[in-house]
Amino acid sequence: MSDLRIRAATAEDLDAVLAFWKAAAEGTSISDDRGGVERLVARDPEALILAERSVGQGAGQGTEQGGAQGVELVGTVIAGFDGWRCHLYRLAVHPERRRQGVGTALLAAAEERFVRLGGRRGDAMVLTRNETAHHAWRAAGYAPEEKWRRWVKPLTG
Repeated sequence: MSDLRIRAATAEDLDAVLAFWKAAAEGTSISDDRGGVERLVARDPEALILAERSVGQGAGQGTEQGGAQGVELVGTVIAGFDGWRCHLYRLAVHPERRRQGVGTALLAAAEERFVRLGGRRGDAMVLTRNETAHHAWRAAGYAPEEKWRRWVKPLTG
């Protein structure tokens, strides 16, 4: 996809990102809401990475997704770095844009960010039931680490 553009999300992108995840991402998380994503972008403005492509030839051919006229949101990844570990979440590619290099470009941007910040190993949250994602992550050089199990507890304020 030669017209693919990779960039960090801004506050203006959040509604489009949330709508995109409903169409392109598998599963949901407790923080997949406007407040959760706002906090992410406010705390770490480079963590939410978007892939966009140009659409149409002339003016007036914008899309609902993407937040800008003439641009279509085709993928996302969250590349969170806490100063110690590199965490990948919400790698999602629009179903009609899969197998076109979008996920590869997003992961390359995330990994470049991690290296720039001093990260040494990336880990990804991948749903057990999402076999399509398993193939994509393996193709990108990631492997499951079976000796670990994720333990979670919802926090209430």
